[in-house]
Amino acid sequence: DGQGNFGSVDGDSAAAMRYTEARLTAPAMELLVDIDKETVDFKENFDASMQEPEVLPARLPNLLLNGGGGIAVGMATNIPPHNATEVCNAAIFVIDNWTRLDDVTVDDLMEHIKGPDFPTGGQILGTEGIKSAFATGRGRVIMRAHAEVEEMARAGRHAIIITEIPFQVNKASLIEKIAELVHEGRLIGISDLRDESDRDGMRIVVELKRGAHPAKVQNQLFKYTQLQATFGINTLALVDGSPRLLSLKQVLRFYVEHRHEVIRRRTVYELEKARARAHILEGLLKALDHLDQVIETIRRSDSAEAALGRLVERFELTEIQARAILDMQLRRLAALERQKITDEYNEIRAHIGYLEDLLAHPEKILALIRADLAEGRDRFGDARRTVIVAGANGSLNDEDLIPNTPIFVTVTERGYTKRVPAETYRAQHRGGKGITGMATRDEDSVMHCFACMAHDDLLFFTDKGKVYQQRAYELPDVGRTAKGTPLINIVQVEADERVTTIIPVRDWKKADYFVLLTEQGRIKRVGLDQFRHVRPSGLIAINLDTDDRLRWVKMTHGDDDVILITELGQAIRFHENGVRPMGRAAAGVMAIRLDANDRVSGMDVCREGADLLVITSNGYGKRTALGEYGRQSRFGKGIRTFARAMDQTGPIVEARVVQPTDEITVISADGMVMRTGV
Repeated sequence: DGQGNFGSVDGDSAAAMRYTEARLTAPAMELLVDIDKETVDFKENFDASMQEPEVLPARLPNLLLNGGGGIAVGMATNIPPHNATEVCNAAIFVIDNWTRLDDVTVDDLMEHIKGPDFPTGGQILGTEGIKSAFATGRGRVIMRAHAEVEEMARAGRHAIIITEIPFQVNKASLIEKIAELVHEGRLIGISDLRDESDRDGMRIVVELKRGAHPAKVQNQLFKYTQLQATFGINTLALVDGSPRLLSLKQVLRFYVEHRHEVIRRRTVYELEKARARAHILEGLLKALDHLDQVIETIRRSDSAEAALGRLVERFELTEIQARAILDMQLRRLAALERQKITDEYNEIRAHIGYLEDLLAHPEKILALIRADLAEGRDRFGDARRTVIVAGANGSLNDEDLIPNTPIFVTVTERGYTKRVPAETYRAQHRGGKGITGMATRDEDSVMHCFACMAHDDLLFFTDKGKVYQQRAYELPDVGRTAKGTPLINIVQVEADERVTTIIPVRDWKKADYFVLLTEQGRIKRVGLDQFRHVRPSGLIAINLDTDDRLRWVKMTHGDDDVILITELGQAIRFHENGVRPMGRAAAGVMAIRLDANDRVSGMDVCREGADLLVITSNGYGKRTALGEYGRQSRFGKGIRTFARAMDQTGPIVEARVVQPTDEITVISADGMVMRTGV
């Protein structure tokens, strides 16, 4: 219990010894109980000026309660602190099972000691490291700060509040490290950092930018800073003067054996003192029984030494008893004082009997140890501070923190992208006005909008025939009406490169294919597995002619029909096997014979019982059963699908295969969104 400056969690140094003082707390006093009763051996200190105990009596198991750390030549120890209630309960459990201790398992002990309990709180991830340390003496536990996400007063903004940090982490250095990582750009999404800690507790506030994903930023903090740290447990302790690596059961067993020896030595010490006192009391009682003769003997003696000799000789007393009689005060001759001596003698004899019985029955010493532990637990036990998160392993995977929920992904012509939760857009009836899906500039328009899951892999195919890869949850979530983030900040597309198709992939183990189609009608089929690992700089998906661009990419299952539609309304349907699988660098083959002024405007995969929905540039739409489009050979002319005059409807700009129960989301060039059933 210190008075003065003993340093702080921010790394402040303690004041010099002359400016501080300390006193022992009540739990510390428990370590010294009975040290004056010859319970432990003493040795000379470093300069032989005084004696010091080789070990403390330790009424409480301090090695586990406080832990400890140190380095010697070729060895080191690092023992974490534990909870007082749990440790005392475990020691009591060991005593209760003392005769069958070999059958006690680590799991039995972990019913009582859940794991280390650090004074700074926080979390321990998983129990494997704890179990290893308890079983073998060596283990590795992952500590994590306690952090919560709070919504700020400003709409769309969040803050991460850190109230507990890992054991032995310097708070000031931690905050400095976070600021440094933000400045270097390794931590993104953080707008402000404050330390609001006071006498009431710790509070570190990490404010996030608008649209930043709190779980992802929190994961980055755990990954790059000491908000997540490792504590390597090495339970190395001296046993009979030799260093040994100890399991939890061994530590508890050695502690109980130590306490057994302490209580045995205390009992021997108290027994010697009690017998010595009883011996004196026996002499006093004998003197009181022959009081007149004792007084006469003393009066006739020439000196105290002569009186001592005569008393020993006449009354068969020992020298110690005779000296006690000579030292006895006259007031002890009163009847009441004589009764007190008799009562004290009877009490001493009873206590001697108890001590002798204790030495004769070691199991009664175990009961005393158990009672001491129970008393210590009741006096000093408290609730755990460190929470153990069972099943967690500390791996820093964003997917563990981000829910796999349905989302909409939107990309504009100018390359702005974002994601929003699927429930943001409610279903409306046909002909509705819609709601604003995203803010766009006058010269910008929405190009892609599709639904997927947050954990899906997104493959970005560009007009230059390249493909890039990104997780869906890594796209910014900036709200329904925000314009989004430039795609060039997310994937490494070139300045003159434009994303034309985005494909979400959920399961890479399927034997599926990608069908790629260019604006000039060149088609190619590639196995799904060839795009499993795409480097950040992208991969070549198809080789293109100088005047051609990659426009459409669809996923097929090996036995599908594909249908192509041109701007002037020609449609052709053929089996995907009409296009043999090729390598990524292949250029493909022709899919449809185009007129000079025509080009492909859409491609999709046919489904059983589905319809073909086409939409024109002027907002006209038409739904036709796919059964009306017969299967043809690749590179045919196709059949007519739209009979209206093109000057009224405009050219076909989009074609999709739909089911009658499907919903579509239509986005106008100025960013208006309408979601409706087909």
